[in-house]
Amino acid sequence: MDLSLSYALLLATLAGLSMPLGAALARIESLKPDWLHDEGRHGVIAFGGGALFAAVALVLVPEGADRLPAVPAVFLFLLGGVSFAALDRLIAGRKGPGAQFIAMLSDFLPEAAALGALLAGDPGTGILLMCIIILQNIPEAFNACREMMATNPTARTLPFFLMLVPLGPLAAWLGHDLLMEAPYWLGGVMIFAGGGILYLIFEDIAPQVRLEKTWLPPLGGILGFALGLAGHLAMSG
Repeated sequence: MDLSLSYALLLATLAGLSMPLGAALARIESLKPDWLHDEGRHGVIAFGGGALFAAVALVLVPEGADRLPAVPAVFLFLLGGVSFAALDRLIAGRKGPGAQFIAMLSDFLPEAAALGALLAGDPGTGILLMCIIILQNIPEAFNACREMMATNPTARTLPFFLMLVPLGPLAAWLGHDLLMEAPYWLGGVMIFAGGGILYLIFEDIAPQVRLEKTWLPPLGGILGFALGLAGHLAMSG
């Protein structure tokens, strides 16, 4: 097996394991239930939104735009936003698992595919992308699990999230084999995902952050983006 592919599968697996980790944390409600329902839960949502925004601003859009002419880049970015909006409305109309679960998978899969393609030619950006995926997956899985528990408190959520882990290396393998030698396709996947994730941030994540009489939750978003920025600066500097 190609060394870069083995490395991509390993990193994508580590990124995928952050989903059951977030789900496991969501089940420790007995520690501080009031905190989880108020500032803490909103802060976790904001942190995930900040990490998502870091992925869009620091990796997906700039790396995607570098591989595409201007007009297709803008078109695919808009198409990503419209497509994610349509998916969001479809799931909401059918009373699906909720925005947090959709956000988690719809950004994780294209990012894992990009991770597999980037590691051969640009390992620094690939590692940065893995770190940002972990930062965003933990709070997204935390909130997705909480959504599921609100609907069905007895649901066995942890085994369900563990079953999602292999999707990461599968997407990385496809990205490595199909996108590594196709920069236009890789750029298209990245910038399409960037547009879709930005829609989810403004439509579903940011509105859940605000609480009256407290400024702590929005700072979670700043912290999430700051950690993504720190990783970006460390890799580029």
